[in-house]
Amino acid sequence: MLLPSMTPWLATGLVLVAVIVVFGVVGPYLVGDPDAISDTGLSGPSAEHWLGTTQTGQDVLAQLAHATRGSLQIGLMVGVLATVLSAFFGIYGAYLGGFADEAFSLLSNVFLVIPGLPLVIVISGFVPRESRGLWTIAVVLALTSWAASARVLRAQTLSVRSRDYVAASRLSGEKPWRVIGVEILPNLLPVLASQFVYAVIAAILGEAGLSFLGLGASNSSTLGTMLFYAQNGFALPLGAWWWFVPPGLVIALFGMGLSLINFSIDEIINPRLKNARTARRRAKAARRRERRSATGTDGTAGTASTAQEVAR
Repeated sequence: MLLPSMTPWLATGLVLVAVIVVFGVVGPYLVGDPDAISDTGLSGPSAEHWLGTTQTGQDVLAQLAHATRGSLQIGLMVGVLATVLSAFFGIYGAYLGGFADEAFSLLSNVFLVIPGLPLVIVISGFVPRESRGLWTIAVVLALTSWAASARVLRAQTLSVRSRDYVAASRLSGEKPWRVIGVEILPNLLPVLASQFVYAVIAAILGEAGLSFLGLGASNSSTLGTMLFYAQNGFALPLGAWWWFVPPGLVIALFGMGLSLINFSIDEIINPRLKNARTARRRAKAARRRERRSATGTDGTAGTASTAQEVAR
């Protein structure tokens, strides 16, 4: 498997994701208690409270650090669960073929036909609020987001399964789990990585939407719950931008960083994207050379203009 070349987009994505991950992992240990109440309610950013306070005087920076950790946990859990489910139904089913492949494909099609967001809302609504923890929300989001990835992995597995070295391994009597793990799975790692990144993005956005509707995890802090409490506290009508802008900005920046990383992974999966980027670079370099030649930077046009001045 080839590693993606470092591009400005990939570097930007890695920096954004790394900064937010470090903030979510280390930040809660450096800030105070997010539930501590003070007498400076709904005050703007200051030296004491860098991101201001909520309506009840809670520090927004402390809440943001703990909420970022909660959202990262949700994204990681959903990403792992959805990737495992899509790999099982997509890769294992396509390798077995026959009735198993048809049954898994039918199940994937059923989940693809059902609208995702309404299904998540219905499932979350039936789960009692006291039972809605991080794991419950993660399982709900994973169950509604694996089908599309399974279809992609199934198509890739069917292509790899027909290759000679896979057929040779099967004919030699290798066990199915070894053929999948040694011969097929390494060829699908870029696809799995791309699907994992996409699942994390969808999970964080989905959890934020559920929490904003009041269907998120109870007794836990996420970026979605921050937006929910900001809405209930009339932060927007009161002009308390420091209450709802930071969590929304973290979600946007983290999603943008993961998307940039995903674009770079796509260049491994689809060589046409890499070739198109190389062609654009060559075209830009050719245009720069033409401009330098036209303006006399390379000395040709400059010599002609100097000769004209001497003749005058």
